[in-house]
Amino acid sequence: MLSFFLRRLGQAALVIFVMVVVVFFGVNVIGDPIWMLVSPEMDQQAIAATAASLGLDKPIWEQFLYFLRGAVTGDLGRSFVHGEPAIQLILSRMPATMELALVALLMAVVLGIPLGLYAGLRPDGFLSRGIMAGSILGFSLPTFWVGLMLIMAFSVMLGWLPATGRGDTTDILGVQTSLLSLEGWKYIALPALNLALLKISLVIRLTRAGTREVVLMDYVRFARAKGLSPTRIVGVHVLKNILIPIVTVLGLEFGSLVAFSVVTETIFAWPGMGKLLLEAIQRLDRPVIVAYIMVVVVVFVVINLVVDLLYSVLDPRVRLVEAKA
Repeated sequence: MLSFFLRRLGQAALVIFVMVVVVFFGVNVIGDPIWMLVSPEMDQQAIAATAASLGLDKPIWEQFLYFLRGAVTGDLGRSFVHGEPAIQLILSRMPATMELALVALLMAVVLGIPLGLYAGLRPDGFLSRGIMAGSILGFSLPTFWVGLMLIMAFSVMLGWLPATGRGDTTDILGVQTSLLSLEGWKYIALPALNLALLKISLVIRLTRAGTREVVLMDYVRFARAKGLSPTRIVGVHVLKNILIPIVTVLGLEFGSLVAFSVVTETIFAWPGMGKLLLEAIQRLDRPVIVAYIMVVVVVFVVINLVVDLLYSVLDPRVRLVEAKA
């Protein structure tokens, strides 16, 4: 197990280093942010001084080496616009994004698995066909349109839920959260549902496919022959065996919830990392863009590492295959 962990850790470190190179050069060869930071009335000398103060007068390779030295100590540069450390700006918005992603993931599990189980156990039923048709809509409808429709229905027409903002937050060990109050859940309900819709559809289809495969297995037939109750068969023999691929996919999909929450955060004015990224792109605030992408890369790598380890615990054959390889 230790060698499996160390091997995965080495692979994760290599992936992060490669992404540092790709992200830095990919962001820094696009546009010239100095013209968005200076006044049109400034002379050439003042513009050159501003560029020098931001380190933009140095060759790109020298800027990269300087960035690399800082990245080792956790310094990803200072925001051109806000004048604060970029990583500090990202981390200050990170709790809101993580909160939104966690609630969206919870919705995907709570709604997707039961609906997928039902559709898998009764594939020819009218309700099952409706569930599968709904999952296709979840894959097909664009996120921004669904968000606008949710606001129109539940905020404008019915007035049940707020359309924008995060609501009041509570400080827990230095982390701000809005999930400890009913008001906070009202604010997060619509954006979380909008973000979770695609994942709910994915979990439904994964669960249905796994259920249809497992119910034909000999051990399920044997359990029925023993006279076990349908609830026990589904809860112990079916659900337990379909959870491994679902856990793997959900772990990786959580990273995508964090990374691709930009549209949802923009529509619902959710004060998370995605909204900050959009503002940074509009102003060519390179340090913030790089810091955001690197944080997302690290989140993906860590989640992938945790999923690999969890998968190896759930299925020891994974470790045996690795050892033989």
